Amino acid sequence: MISGKKILVTGGAGFIGSHLCGKLLDLGNTVVCLDNFSTGKWENIQAFLSSPDFIVIEGDIRSLNVCRKAVEGIGYVLHEAALGSVPRSIKDPITTNEVNISGFLNVLLASRDAKVKRFIYAASSSTYGDSTLLPKVEDLIGKPLSPYAVTKYVNELYAGIFSKTYGMECIGLRYFNVFGQRQNPDGAYAAVIPLFVKKLIKREPPIINGGGEYSRDFTYIKNVVQMNLLALSVQNKDALNTVYNTAFGERTTLTQLVNYLKEYLGGYDPEIKNIEIVYGPNRAGDIPHSLASIEKARKLLGYNPEYSIKEGLREAVEWYWNNLK
Repeated sequence: MISGKKILVTGGAGFIGSHLCGKLLDLGNTVVCLDNFSTGKWENIQAFLSSPDFIVIEGDIRSLNVCRKAVEGIGYVLHEAALGSVPRSIKDPITTNEVNISGFLNVLLASRDAKVKRFIYAASSSTYGDSTLLPKVEDLIGKPLSPYAVTKYVNELYAGIFSKTYGMECIGLRYFNVFGQRQNPDGAYAAVIPLFVKKLIKREPPIINGGGEYSRDFTYIKNVVQMNLLALSVQNKDALNTVYNTAFGERTTLTQLVNYLKEYLGGYDPEIKNIEIVYGPNRAGDIPHSLASIEKARKLLGYNPEYSIKEGLREAVEWYWNNLK
């Protein structure tokens, strides 16, 4: 694994970014965290602030000057900064576009000019759009179903252009429904797992959009960290300048998910096991089913995910129980 390097993590105070910062520090790297703290939190990086190898730049990727400052002396970039959420992008497509496309391009351009060795970026399973093919294979995508999906696909196009035109090493990781410790349960655009957990801890019924049969390839944060480390360190040239599904490779319905959560949280509070699920209307822009093929990542990166959804949920639920009560 990579060590002794200077690495920039954009969005480093966010859910995924903070996990990447922690792991990279553990491996003996110097880590620069760039975040504007609009969705990232100081508490996510509190444990790293005393480290002399951890540098925080409070700034916005929509500023090219900020991006240029952040990449000074940087060897590798992990670009996690983005405005997530399909519903948020539908409500406010302009800001989503500014952050996810213009901001992305700023970081990419600054990285090119700073001669960064490798640029790893967070792509998204939303890029598969209206494709009904299961499992999802990297080269076969459909049309986007939301402004958010458009922005994440444009990221892939820009990365491809920069690799071909300027000789950059770029790898995109299409995240599939990442979950784990530090994922924010608050706000209008909270991810589904922490939202369900918060409801259940309060002994309130979780609300599932649709009939509960929509399914997702839920991916534990430690698998995502593993994929980023593999993308950073891979030496095989055939593995560069492409995109990879970042997932576990199994799908779980939303009803199954809530039942798992009820079971694991019920170990802390038996009353939770008796809570009934409430079903609501489908959300605009939602994809009915999502399942990743991880064969490409297995072959080219040596990826072998260590955590199933059940194993990940057990760890995550323990953290949520201790932090959300």
